Amino acid sequence: MVNAALPHEIEVVERIQESPTIFTLRLRFTDPVQHAAFHFEPGQFNMLYLYGVGEVPISIVSDPEDENLFDHTIRVVGRVTRGLGQLQARDRLGMRGPYGRGWPLKQAAGHDVMIITGGLGCAPVVSVINYVIRRRDKFRRLIIMQGVKHSDDLIWRSQYSQWSKLRDTQVLVAADVGVALWPWHIGRVTELFDQVEFDPSQAMIMMCGPQGMMRVAVDHLLRRGVTEDHIHLSMERNMHCAVGHCGHCQYGGKFVCQDGPVFSYAEAKPLFGIQGF
Repeated sequence: MVNAALPHEIEVVERIQESPTIFTLRLRFTDPVQHAAFHFEPGQFNMLYLYGVGEVPISIVSDPEDENLFDHTIRVVGRVTRGLGQLQARDRLGMRGPYGRGWPLKQAAGHDVMIITGGLGCAPVVSVINYVIRRRDKFRRLIIMQGVKHSDDLIWRSQYSQWSKLRDTQVLVAADVGVALWPWHIGRVTELFDQVEFDPSQAMIMMCGPQGMMRVAVDHLLRRGVTEDHIHLSMERNMHCAVGHCGHCQYGGKFVCQDGPVFSYAEAKPLFGIQGF
């Protein structure tokens, strides 16, 4: 195993521009031995370090069994991500990780898997989608729900179309604002719950996105009969150290970087939706 507490040198193998403000870096360790020893779970994150600029937590979006590369999809929102956006193939940077607790995919075996995301929320769960698709016989139905503010914000558009053609898979996409020829729903993604086909007693929910959207979705799922311990949320917080020392990501008595970022709703419930948490 790679020592997650120490920074390691990695290099960009490929850079993909997903939208005007979103890009994907395909990465590998410069040391082949370290690369072979690197393992992660869907839902975990790495700390990417740009020399002389700073460090930022980014979710891993690739499948853990991809032995060649690991991918990070990044939105330009500040100094570090802007610097990462300038990187090209063969450029080098630093990395610590993986960190955190990922999605409960072993528990999800034999269940309907529902993935609900908002904004760029799809990035932390796209590894789950790939994981389920590559191990399709281990799971029941796959439901993918994605909401964006504007139709132009939807990345991986062709992948959504491909996913919708797979067996036992339902894809529902919504945009608050849609342009001409937008093929999906115009409105909030939570307006699509009446179209969802799943068994509440056999469902495992994995959700990421704005907390308001997740709050509405949780309320609906609970009314449908999904239990609190089968609803899992990826909590986005300002993580600086990733080892539970700086306190920036404290969530009550827990630290998102160490105890999360994935929490069951049963765990998050006492503080979920309360302003300031």
